[in-house]
Amino acid sequence: MLLGARFILGDILRLGGASLILVAIELALSLTFMTYLGRWFRLSPKLTSLLAVGSSVCGVSAIIATQGAIDAEEQDASYAIAAILALGAVSLFLFPLIGHAFHLSEHAYGLWAGLAVDNTAEAAAAGAIYSDTAGKFAVLAKTCRNALIGFIVLGYAIYWASKGQAAEVKNKGAFLWKKFPKFVLGFLLISLLATIGFFTKPQLTTLGNLSRWAFLLTFAGVGLRTSFRQLTKQGARPLIVGTLGEVVIAAITLGLIVAADRVLHLF
Repeated sequence: MLLGARFILGDILRLGGASLILVAIELALSLTFMTYLGRWFRLSPKLTSLLAVGSSVCGVSAIIATQGAIDAEEQDASYAIAAILALGAVSLFLFPLIGHAFHLSEHAYGLWAGLAVDNTAEAAAAGAIYSDTAGKFAVLAKTCRNALIGFIVLGYAIYWASKGQAAEVKNKGAFLWKKFPKFVLGFLLISLLATIGFFTKPQLTTLGNLSRWAFLLTFAGVGLRTSFRQLTKQGARPLIVGTLGEVVIAAITLGLIVAADRVLHLF
């Protein structure tokens, strides 16, 4: 929420229609590819669903929300979370190197980090390592993905309920509100207040510093929740699915962004 102090609404609008189209493509690509990959490697269907949602929308938050909605096993959720966090942690080191190797602009790199890195904290970190501007675009793109979590989880809940393997969704509106990440609304509210000049410059600086300290704790939490022991409990197949899925999605989104940046000159 505090990150909103570093954005005015004009910054959010700068994300542009092309970027939003890429967000939609990433979402459809991740859900489809991870689902078929999980089936091909014969993972349990609900573990496949958790990996698909985690890689497409909002990492850990999406997995936790989906696990309760589809009555998945706690063990499956723990494994999916460990896989997403471990792979995201690797991205902190690899993404900046790849971005510099391809000479990506700050806008293009930030958008790529926001599309391809699944957990919010890791996406923000991967962007900020490149530059402050890239970090802003990474947060904006990731926030767009986060905002869709309720709809994706609702879809999976209805699907598994139709198979008699999850509780029926009785009130779709209430379900969406329950699953929607409330920090997105807080982010927009603080951004609106910053836009209309509600905060003084020293106050904006203070809020920005507070957000950095909060993320420092978040990054420490990423390490505490990343258990490589969990990755070995179900054998090599789930780890292969997670790794292959993340690599392919990152490669395809990188190709789309490079094409949009250098061929279509959209960024």
